[in-house]
Amino acid sequence: MPKRKPTLKPIPEFRSEAEERKFWETHDSTEYVDWSRARFVKLPNLKPSTETISLRLPAPLLSDLKVLANKRDVPYQSLLKVFLAERVSAEWRAAAAGGALPHKSVQPTQRDRRNAQSRMENRRKRAH
Repeated sequence: MPKRKPTLKPIPEFRSEAEERKFWETHDSTEYVDWSRARFVKLPNLKPSTETISLRLPAPLLSDLKVLANKRDVPYQSLLKVFLAERVSAEWRAAAAGGALPHKSVQPTQRDRRNAQSRMENRRKRAH
């Protein structure tokens, strides 16, 4: 006997991104989205949002960073972002290869990734 597809719940309309975020934090997207029909997409022109932070660095470290950035003819903050991104990526690769992350709870789950993808798709649909 063929497997019966579960009936999906309709995704509610949200008044704000905060309301949508709160909803997806407490609901499983598999009840609302048929992930068997999902496909990967590339969004080459999508610009990641940035957040301003305050970071205290030892003066010699900041000086070294500025010298390295000057040699590469790039802003030191951009170079710092590259260094951080490379290190974070290396940590995830190590974790995927069986290495342990200091705080595993920080690692995004498949569900987190699916929920994020669903939110992006919903925003794309609303924009068009």
